[in-house]
Amino acid sequence: MTYGPDARSFPSIVFIGVHLEAHAPFVYLVQNGYNILGLVTLKPESMPKVSGAIDLTHIATHAQLPVLRVHNVNEPEAVEWIRQKAPDLLLVVGWTQLLRPELLRIPRINCLGFHASLLPKSRGRAPVNWALINGETVTGNTMIILEPEADSGDIVTQRTITITNEDDCKTIYQKVGQTEVHMLEEILPMIRRGVLPRTKQDDTLATVMPKRRPDDGLIDWTRSSREIYNWVRALTDPYPGAFSMLNGEKVWIWVARTDGVLQGHRASSPGQVAVDVEGWPWVATGDGWIRVVTIQRDGDPKISGQAAGKMFLPAGSAFGMTKEGTK
Repeated sequence: MTYGPDARSFPSIVFIGVHLEAHAPFVYLVQNGYNILGLVTLKPESMPKVSGAIDLTHIATHAQLPVLRVHNVNEPEAVEWIRQKAPDLLLVVGWTQLLRPELLRIPRINCLGFHASLLPKSRGRAPVNWALINGETVTGNTMIILEPEADSGDIVTQRTITITNEDDCKTIYQKVGQTEVHMLEEILPMIRRGVLPRTKQDDTLATVMPKRRPDDGLIDWTRSSREIYNWVRALTDPYPGAFSMLNGEKVWIWVARTDGVLQGHRASSPGQVAVDVEGWPWVATGDGWIRVVTIQRDGDPKISGQAAGKMFLPAGSAFGMTKEGTK
């Protein structure tokens, strides 16, 4: 697809983003002098509703770029603001709201976005979190042409991302942001030459991941240690966290480990706590033990497992299996 001789210069861009994955590509575009017409991001009061939201406005302000804060990018005022900018491209990165057709029709060339999976696999919500929960070792990121229906647009380019044993949702999203930089490095010069590659998705191969809510983070201690490790690292910062109940109180486990061996303790009932010689709490699982590294009681700061062992997580205590804390 070509756009004629006026597409020989780099396209003008309105950047729409708020999630941490948007940081690296936005910084890249700003630092490399791309023609950014403005930033659209969320109003401060709307940001806490988006897990992983970050403030990009300081970058835009430093670069003397116009900023529009919105509750919803489809608001008439936002649509008009973007229309007045007359962009060649809308670049949507780390944005949870679908763009309506009125907005999608504004840019001269197209609306480009990213989805953190190897589409058509894992359309829908929380693809990184689900990849970790499911114990996958490879995921990816896809640049697509945005359509009114989520994650269904033509594929422009893709990158594969390796998931290591040490990765969690934050480190994977940092990798996602870097792949977005690499894809922009590939595609923007092509658009400058008047070419935008696109390949239709094979809908027969599509899978759709469900939305996750904070209450979905309850830990099932009857699962294997590996499954619980994946659960914790999939839901840790900047997401709402994996949690359990202890003496009727909600506690979050932010970091856990399966490495090491708990000496001198026999298999116990899932949820039961033992403490090793160094003071680290271990919790019995469906097939062994998992060590609590960072934990938080409701209303308190995060602390180490060792500190929790002295304060409120001694040997012999037990986590509940339900949100009410009963076995």
